[in-house]
Amino acid sequence: MIPEAPLGVFDTGVGGLSVLAELRRSLPHESFLYLADTAHVPYGARTDEDIRSLTARAVAALHARGAKGVVVACNTASAFSLTHLRERYPDMPIIGLVPAVKPAVAATRSGVVGVLATPGTLRGTLLHDVIRQWAEPAGVRVLTQVSAELVPLVEAGQANSGRARAVLREVLTPLAEAGADQLVLGCTHYPFLADSIRAAFGDTFALVDSGAAVARHTRNVLQGANLLRGEGGPGGVTYLVTGDPAAACPVIATLTGVSGQNVTVQQVTT
Repeated sequence: MIPEAPLGVFDTGVGGLSVLAELRRSLPHESFLYLADTAHVPYGARTDEDIRSLTARAVAALHARGAKGVVVACNTASAFSLTHLRERYPDMPIIGLVPAVKPAVAATRSGVVGVLATPGTLRGTLLHDVIRQWAEPAGVRVLTQVSAELVPLVEAGQANSGRARAVLREVLTPLAEAGADQLVLGCTHYPFLADSIRAAFGDTFALVDSGAAVARHTRNVLQGANLLRGEGGPGGVTYLVTGDPAAACPVIATLTGVSGQNVTVQQVTT
């Protein structure tokens, strides 16, 4: 691994772009390979083994393209795959996501924290581990809600649609009624729903996600491994998808705030 090599970022779809934005702020000189497994999104309802297999194939594709490390920018993939990936690539940093329960517990005044998750994240061990580690000793009540519809809405470019707001009202109203004042966004797609959440609930919840913390951790990991790229011009992003590039391009352009004419998306097979 060499410092000049790109850093891989993987998500099931476009949700990991929220993490990529934080990584680019924290690591402005790095170049990135962003791989979205749009042919198989969403992962939430898939079997444990299917999630591990698809994630391993995606990371293998990034490794084959020279990535010096990989950020698994997906809560579901992280919940099922990190141990296996680190065993397979002992010399390549593999950084995963942990639901942001710790900062939510520290910030709550009501003593009630909500977590909006996918079925896969709720089924995995990471979320339950952080609740046990941080919420239970503090006496904080953590309530979880799951939706299988929100990720496809974000993937379709409908994060601010009437349907998205209707789903959010249905899913999050029980958390608001229970007194939750912190809402952990337990999927990288969910930060793109922030405007819709605020439109439906105002300031009921403080929204908490893992992006900035993961970016700081990634910087520390790369620095510790002597893999930080030296100062120079701003690094670029190569966008890779397993599905239809033409369908992904306008959604990526919208979510990154970049003109579609300046976004190039390549199709890859994993």
